[in-house]
Amino acid sequence: MEELIRVPKQKRAIEKKEKIIDEGFKLICENGYYNTNTTEIAKKAGVSTGIVYQYFKDKYDIFMEGLKKYGDEIFFPILKIDYKKYNLNDLENTLKDIIKTFIKNHKISKTAHEEITAMIHSNQEVANYFYDRELLLSEHITNIFLENNYKVDHLNEKVHVMIGMIDNLCHEIIYHKHDNMDYDAMTDIVIRNIEYLFK
Repeated sequence: MEELIRVPKQKRAIEKKEKIIDEGFKLICENGYYNTNTTEIAKKAGVSTGIVYQYFKDKYDIFMEGLKKYGDEIFFPILKIDYKKYNLNDLENTLKDIIKTFIKNHKISKTAHEEITAMIHSNQEVANYFYDRELLLSEHITNIFLENNYKVDHLNEKVHVMIGMIDNLCHEIIYHKHDNMDYDAMTDIVIRNIEYLFK
C-alpha cells in the first residue's frame, strides 16, 4: 500500500519541507537532475531520507516544487520588474534597463538555466509550465503597453517578438559569447528593432 504524502501544518514541519525544496532544487540545478538523488538532497537539507519521503513522492516532486518557486527568478525576471518606475515614452532607456536586469539574472542562474532548458525538451509537465508562463509574460507586458496608451496593430504579437529578441540577446551574451561579436552593437540593434516595432 502506497504511503500518503504528508501536508505539513506546524511551523517547524513547513520550514523543513521548504528547506528540502530549496536545497533539492539547488542541487539538481548544480549537479543535474539525473546526477542527484534523494539521499544527497536529504543530507544537504539536514534531514533523514525518511523525512524527504514523508513530504515528496520522489526527487521529481522536489524539482517541480522548486521550479514553481524559483522559475520566474531564473527564466522570467521580466515578471518581477517594477514597471511603475519606467516611462515607456522613453522606450530606449527602459529597454536598456530591462536587458541589464535580464542579463544579471541569467548570470546568477546559468547552471540552473542550462539544466532546466534541457528538461523542457524531455518532460511534458516542464514544457507545459513554460508554455503557460510564456503566455502569462506576454499578457503582462501587453497590459503594460496598453496602460501606457500604446495603440499599435498586433500588439500581442509584437510583444511576443520583443520578449524573444531580448531572451535571445541575453543567451548570446551569457552562454554563446562569440569572440567576433560586438555585443554593445548587438544590444543597440535589438533596441532599435523593438522601437521600430512599437512605432
